[in-house]
Amino acid sequence: MTPTTTTDASTGGNIVDVDVADEMRDSFLEYAYSVIYSRALPDARDGLKPVQRRILFQMAQMSLWSDRGHVKSARVVGEVMGRLHPHGDGAIYDALVRLAAPYAMRLPLVDGHGNFGSLDDGPAAMRYTECRLDAASTLLTTGLEEDTVDFGPNYDGRETEPLVLPSAVPLLLVNGAAGIAVGMATNMAPHNLVEACAAAKLILRKPRATLDDVMAVMPGPDLPGGGVVIGGENLRRAYETGRGSFRMRATARIEQVTPKRKGIVISTLPHGVGPERVIEKIKELVVAKKIEGIADLTDLTDGDNGMQLVVEIKNGFSPDALLTKLYRLTPLEEAFNINNVALVNGQPRTMGVLDLLKVFIEHRREIVRRRTEYRRARAADRLHLVEGLLIAILDIDEVIQVIRSSEDASVARERLIQVFDLSDTQTTYILDMPLRRLTKLARIELEREKAELEETISQLSTILDDPKVLQKVIADELDAAAKDYGNARRTVLLDEANDPVAALPSEDSIEVPDAACQVILTTNGMLARTATDTEGQVAASKFALRAVVPSRTRGTVAVITTKGRALLVPVIELPMTTSSGRSVAGASVSEYCSLERREKAIGLLPISDGAESEPTPLALGTAQGVVKRLSNDVPSGKQEWQVINLKPGDSVVGAGLATDEDELCLVTSDAQLLRFGADKVRPQGRGAGGMAGIKLAAGAKVVGFNVVPTTSTDPIVVTIAGSTAALEGTGATSIKTTEWDQFPAKGRATGGVRCHRLAKNEDSLLYAWAGTAPVIAATGKARPVDVPTDRKARDASGDTLTTQPVALGGSEIGLSVESSAK
Repeated sequence: MTPTTTTDASTGGNIVDVDVADEMRDSFLEYAYSVIYSRALPDARDGLKPVQRRILFQMAQMSLWSDRGHVKSARVVGEVMGRLHPHGDGAIYDALVRLAAPYAMRLPLVDGHGNFGSLDDGPAAMRYTECRLDAASTLLTTGLEEDTVDFGPNYDGRETEPLVLPSAVPLLLVNGAAGIAVGMATNMAPHNLVEACAAAKLILRKPRATLDDVMAVMPGPDLPGGGVVIGGENLRRAYETGRGSFRMRATARIEQVTPKRKGIVISTLPHGVGPERVIEKIKELVVAKKIEGIADLTDLTDGDNGMQLVVEIKNGFSPDALLTKLYRLTPLEEAFNINNVALVNGQPRTMGVLDLLKVFIEHRREIVRRRTEYRRARAADRLHLVEGLLIAILDIDEVIQVIRSSEDASVARERLIQVFDLSDTQTTYILDMPLRRLTKLARIELEREKAELEETISQLSTILDDPKVLQKVIADELDAAAKDYGNARRTVLLDEANDPVAALPSEDSIEVPDAACQVILTTNGMLARTATDTEGQVAASKFALRAVVPSRTRGTVAVITTKGRALLVPVIELPMTTSSGRSVAGASVSEYCSLERREKAIGLLPISDGAESEPTPLALGTAQGVVKRLSNDVPSGKQEWQVINLKPGDSVVGAGLATDEDELCLVTSDAQLLRFGADKVRPQGRGAGGMAGIKLAAGAKVVGFNVVPTTSTDPIVVTIAGSTAALEGTGATSIKTTEWDQFPAKGRATGGVRCHRLAKNEDSLLYAWAGTAPVIAATGKARPVDVPTDRKARDASGDTLTTQPVALGGSEIGLSVESSAK
């Protein structure tokens, strides 16, 4: 439709009739052109969008270098908006913040001071923050004053701005880009500066290099926040065509986060994912019951320790299987869709890595060529002036006479040109310079400067005339940039075939199965569970073991205390440890049981699930010489109960499972040992007070009670003597190992036989242990103490100890329980 014009009689104005479809099409095309070329897409040469380029250029014009002080961000935004950028301050400040964000830029170009925000929180207002150029920005701004790039008019035509910056590195690969235009979008992954420079050098020296050659030096993205990238064939396809994807994964490790529970500690997140987003998604899944086994979620992220999310896992759930499910259902693993769209010669193009590198190399060649021509021209101009000065110096008297005899400067200029054959430029320079420069010393300086200028011009001409020399200059500058501003790779690259997550347990096995295990109690009060290949055996460790009982992961055990109480503990809540380690990790008994003052855990009782018809009775020994075997009298529905009715002042010193074939051993503080058959003690109910075990001398008490199974191989007795006047763990002590067979079996409730001859500075036995070797002594810090292996007579004295132990224990079922004599 052709527009028609009519006259409005009421106003006298003209009315133009246009077709709405044509107007909408034309307006949309203008808008689309503006968005594509002036806002959303980066230039493939310097890797910057127009607003980013204008920010860096304006900050360079303001001399906001990295060695200067910071200025208000609002000042920079105002200058950019007023001089160069036709859009609002919000868009400019957002771009400024992104240029300074270490979580967004692999190579930040702006040094921000103040609250510049995070992935979850926006920055403070521009009036509160300050900024300056980062040192790395010199890679883009150096050479602007040397005619290296073309300038064009700004939005109102009053000033000029660079159409591209003279970037010295392939910034589009280093920092990546993201933008949405009209009908197209770009999303480019960041890379390591050192690797990107190496890839550019490879293309520079071998223009026909293949993608495999490039990926040998730049194997994959290097995300600002680190993490893991799973590449493989998908990544290679994206590098080849400019379109594709790869998977980003958080870095997580499984560790003991509390004494009772394990957890998943997340130290890095995928690119562009903030902690709040992960926390919100996990909470949503827990509320919807789509994921189980999470007890707590804590964000410990701070400026000193970096990103740290702790996912505490409930006991009974597999951390590995739960981590697999979190990767699948939460942003801990996301896809990065590559769409390498950038402007090349003003046209949007989708390019692979090879094309991007070639565009940069051609741009850099043009920059170095124009810079070299500019420098050579400046050097030639200066050489021309120096040659004129040398001519003037040789005939200085005549030059002065010509000037003095001339009527004015114009006449003097013409006469100097005629007499000395100088150019107009040389003549003007001579007339403008002070006479003090025309001295003999100045002549020497000028001759030296002339030689230097001629050498410089020769070198610059070589760069322009020899493509190999030009290529070496570019390569050297790439090396310098990588050395000055490069850093180590932060992202771990994995091939899909070597993905360790594929080896983790499946989500179907998220709950720990009900399997046979052992529950262990150490002498320093630590509880743990372990599965062992040989039933009843636990590997030796630096901890002396107080008790080991068989159980199941879904079973229950009772902790026996010195006050004769039994406290239920679910086995599944105990931390898992292995029997192959040199140490037994665990959690303190106090984490599971409410112990009273001066009450200690002394033994373990497995709670039968009904599968066994006759569970093994629990044998107890007290400080006042009482023994008891407990029948299978476990109250239902109770979390704690009494296993013995103690007399006032009495306490349990040892506990262990004892069949009728086993033997019981009591050792007293006056070094008397009594052994007798467990069948001499009939099982009793919970309320019974036990029966006499050993006859005590005045002032003596039991310091050790053990169950010695008849199946024990080469059982021994270990005793430690010392002074009760010394503090626990201090003072002189002695230790002795004796064959079990040296002690004759006697009747219950009788006196024992001597088991240790006390030295002059010793007045009591402190600790005693009987059972199968090896035996372990430990200090108050659970450090092992060497126990002598040589066997002595039952009434001999012990060997002096230099390190004072506070506990004795073993490494197998049927362990001792020691008690201090104090």
